[in-house]
Amino acid sequence: MRFLDFSDQVVLVTGASSGIGAAAAVGFAQTGATVALHYHHNESGAGHTLSAVNTAGGSGSVHQADLADPAAADALVGAVIARHGRIDVLVNNAGDLVKRTPVTEIADEEWHRILDVNLTSVFAMSRRIVPVLRAQGGGAIVNVTSIAGRNGGGGGSVAYATSKGAVSTFTRGLAKELAADGIRVNAIAPGIISTPFHDRHTGAEQMRALLGTVPMGRAGTPHECVGTILFLASDAMSSYVTGQVIEVNGGQLMP
Repeated sequence: MRFLDFSDQVVLVTGASSGIGAAAAVGFAQTGATVALHYHHNESGAGHTLSAVNTAGGSGSVHQADLADPAAADALVGAVIARHGRIDVLVNNAGDLVKRTPVTEIADEEWHRILDVNLTSVFAMSRRIVPVLRAQGGGAIVNVTSIAGRNGGGGGSVAYATSKGAVSTFTRGLAKELAADGIRVNAIAPGIISTPFHDRHTGAEQMRALLGTVPMGRAGTPHECVGTILFLASDAMSSYVTGQVIEVNGGQLMP
């Protein structure tokens, strides 16, 4: 029995143009999946991910959407189904810190944008995908939250940490709601992972301070998140696992 076999399954990965989303897409492709790749701004990155998916032995498609707009989720899921006929796994990875700002300086529009990018997107995609998975007899949703959802995040990231804490709570609540439908809902909570996220938002001095709190003494890589995502998406490996948030952080946080 092949535990990691996604042949004949369609996996939709949001935020797949770089980082954890891109690595997850390639990981699914290596197990035979058809992968639908979502991106917002980075079209060239999504194209690069699609090339990597094809090289890995999978196949896929590329789809653009701004998931901060709930209506975009309907269009995205509809486009993937029109192209591939079904969706078996949803990986809600799209998100961003947007920018680091002290809470007293966060404008209303910035606050709402951060929550929409990280939390509303997960809600909207899940709301749209649930009827699809129910009609197919089950499936899996894997959300990408963050260590920030437990520890409050680094400097200037209160809004981001709040949104990610809410994603973790949403994961647990949705898992309870959908368990009877054969739909499992879980999440991974990455710690410090070397991605464009930190290139944009974390300076060298802040990064050194953060890494000093990691027992393994280094940042993780996007690839080191993939195994946990595949595990949670696989009925063969995790059929009795739902409502869990698995920490992937090099020992930085051991709840």
